[in-house]
Amino acid sequence: MLRISLEALQVLDAIDRRGSFAGAAKELHRVPSTISYVVGKLEDDLGVQLFERLGPRVALTDAGHELLKEGRYLLKAAQDLELRVRRVASGWETEFAIGMDSMLSPLGLVADIAAFYAVADQTRLRVATEALSGTWEALLDRRVDLLVGAAGEGPSGGGYIAEPIGVVPFVFAVAPTHTLAKGKKVLAKADLRAHRAIAVADSARNLPPRTTGMLFGQDALTVPDMRSKYAYQVAGAGFGFLPEHYARPGIEAGLLVERQVEEPKPPETFYLAWRSDESGAALDWWRTRMREPGALDRLLQS
Repeated sequence: MLRISLEALQVLDAIDRRGSFAGAAKELHRVPSTISYVVGKLEDDLGVQLFERLGPRVALTDAGHELLKEGRYLLKAAQDLELRVRRVASGWETEFAIGMDSMLSPLGLVADIAAFYAVADQTRLRVATEALSGTWEALLDRRVDLLVGAAGEGPSGGGYIAEPIGVVPFVFAVAPTHTLAKGKKVLAKADLRAHRAIAVADSARNLPPRTTGMLFGQDALTVPDMRSKYAYQVAGAGFGFLPEHYARPGIEAGLLVERQVEEPKPPETFYLAWRSDESGAALDWWRTRMREPGALDRLLQS
């Protein structure tokens, strides 16, 4: 049988913060005799002294400090549990995870997150990034609840609903010092094959990984995300297709040179997606918000 109750921990916490039984009684809206009874019973049950009585003031003993230190974790956990139960009853998810392709910027959600917190019933938010098929896998594996920017069509097999929210164009670019930067002719496959490509690693763990813009047998340097790919191409370590919003500022600043190729990369469609068996107030809010015009544009920040 447990000898320590949440009520007793609340009393100990109040006494420690207020410095006296009378102060704790006032805070907890109880009479001082009730506070004394709770403390006395707890000390008897545990067989230890929790407070040093110093006239009207009291101070925790070493045992009391240890009990209250750990007890405050229990009080916080109990409070969180109470809030989560209330949120479930209100229809708001206790935690909501948003996923997006690493090509996009989580900072583009700053205004959206502020608007969400203004109306949500204390739902915890988490934002995660994955790459290529890994973004879809995170949704199907229930690591995220909503994709607000998944590149390309999702995997076969269903289990989710997807809506296009926009397209991202790509350009072929190399550093000014790269061999392929020179000349004006349209680059053919044969021109590209002898040089190293920079590729973003697919973060999928189980789904077949995607590779884009690669030629069979071509040397490639694989990097973790689009920001790294951009940086390596600016450094002249290789070539590749970059999203227009990444490449254009670098091209205008002279950090990159845009070249035409015989087989350009078509624009990539990005999707809003969620599992078909899920529902909730947070999911409804974010779906509505990300369907607004310009939602994808906010995420296209390099």
